[in-house]
Amino acid sequence: MDSGRVANVKVAIASDHAGFPLKTALVEYLTDKGHEVHDFGTDSEQSVDYPPFCAAAARAVVKGEAERGIVLGGSGQGEQISANKVHGARAALCNELWTARMCRLHNDANVLAMGARIVTPYMAYEIVDLFINTEFEGGRHQPRLDQVRKIELEECEAAD
Repeated sequence: MDSGRVANVKVAIASDHAGFPLKTALVEYLTDKGHEVHDFGTDSEQSVDYPPFCAAAARAVVKGEAERGIVLGGSGQGEQISANKVHGARAALCNELWTARMCRLHNDANVLAMGARIVTPYMAYEIVDLFINTEFEGGRHQPRLDQVRKIELEECEAAD
């Protein structure tokens, strides 16, 4: 499913205990493809709370330390929510190919969330390839992202 993108990217990855086995497989897969992977934990299948791990990966993307982020859990839902709490993160839950492609094309998502209890490793590899290799289309989608950014800034100001 690789679209042929030659450049390697820096990827921030994190998971909870349920996502740990898939994270391990993805770290190896991405590294074998020449991508630089920074693993923000967890480091085992021992039960943990996912928010700090997912926020750390999303922060790395927002700070420019990684070009893409990946967060994994049982369903991916809580991980996506946690990543999206980071100002500037645009996390998308993608457990199939169409959403993985469209979240990049139309929404310029910078963090991918997946459910390790939903996708097989093979499907996860295809989803990750699409997410990494699909470029943002821009054009008519940019004003919408600008509006999302404006809402985000308004919410940050309201919290002060």
